[in-house]
Amino acid sequence: MESVSVSSQLNKGVRLQYMNLPQGDKCQVTYVWIDGTGQGLRNKTRTLDQEPKTIHDIPEWNFDGSSTYQAEGSNSDMYLIPVAMFRDPFTLDPNKLVLCEVLKYNRLPAETNNRARCRKIMEQVKEHVIWFGMEQEYTLYGTDGHPFGWPKNGYPKPQGPYYCGVGADCAYGRDVVECHYKACMYAGVNIYGTNAEVMPSQWEFQIGPCEGLDMGDHLWMARFLLHRVCEDFGIVSTLDPKPMTGNWNGAGCHTNVSTKVMREEDGIKFIDEAMKKLETRHQKHIEHYDPNGGKDNLRRLTGHHETSSIDDFSFGVANRASSIRIPRHVGQEKKGYFEDRRPAANCDPYSVTMILAETVLLEPEDYDKVYDFEKEYMFEKKD
Repeated sequence: MESVSVSSQLNKGVRLQYMNLPQGDKCQVTYVWIDGTGQGLRNKTRTLDQEPKTIHDIPEWNFDGSSTYQAEGSNSDMYLIPVAMFRDPFTLDPNKLVLCEVLKYNRLPAETNNRARCRKIMEQVKEHVIWFGMEQEYTLYGTDGHPFGWPKNGYPKPQGPYYCGVGADCAYGRDVVECHYKACMYAGVNIYGTNAEVMPSQWEFQIGPCEGLDMGDHLWMARFLLHRVCEDFGIVSTLDPKPMTGNWNGAGCHTNVSTKVMREEDGIKFIDEAMKKLETRHQKHIEHYDPNGGKDNLRRLTGHHETSSIDDFSFGVANRASSIRIPRHVGQEKKGYFEDRRPAANCDPYSVTMILAETVLLEPEDYDKVYDFEKEYMFEKKD
């Protein structure tokens, strides 16, 4: 018997009885936000008198930042600013999930609120219609910290039969994957697809294409849904970039990028220009591609297991061992997109998309501009 949580073994039939009770005109809204680790998600729920029609119908709220690694106890109130609304697949319509930005007591962005600066960059490059698609790899674990489905003592068969595999000896945890997929579709998350990955109990889902800031919003909500679905099954999902040492693949978040001109005829020349720009800022990108400034990716980007070396920048057509892969059909059609294979599974998509847009679309003299948060990011308090 796999190690699963105690709560997952409660009688779900009893739960369903209560979940089917009518709720009148009232609406439950669950506020979701990124905590002080830059990786964890938190949530809490309140009642509104009626179903919100737009994000502007949802009021600001607050929480205790000293309990989420975001503030000291002596000054712990943090603001929750609703920014993206989704349907709730767990309590169903008319209830909502709402992704929030976090502001400090002085209404400036919290340290892990990378969405604030990302928004500013995306506003600057709006005319370029930059699209992203992110491929989120993750690994399923039992509550004992052991990969789900792996033998208690020892290891499964070596990598080979698991990628896009089928069968009880190849696919571990498909129920989670399929429920998560449906939850994303119900919620309105722009999920593109899913597949089993190279390491057993490792999976991937893809979000996109999304324009600009929407990429981060949809991926963070998809992550919340994944953790929440796993909770119901009593297991854990980890975004660790190298969950198992040894001859096992790590977990990344490959990021596909295209601008309007890249998608048009002879767009390949703009992709080539982007490669030159990206090469000059390789180390800067590595710092943005995991929450610990590159330290997490150091375990993954070794030059082995379909990765490039963390120290070197490279690109090539259909080359999965390069920093940037240009898909074969893009090389043939001379237009399309490129795939940045460097971001780690636990990256912040706001940081990744921000640095990509900045490097590819802004001039070098505009890189790393320090924005005046006092003027640019103050939020008008809602009535």
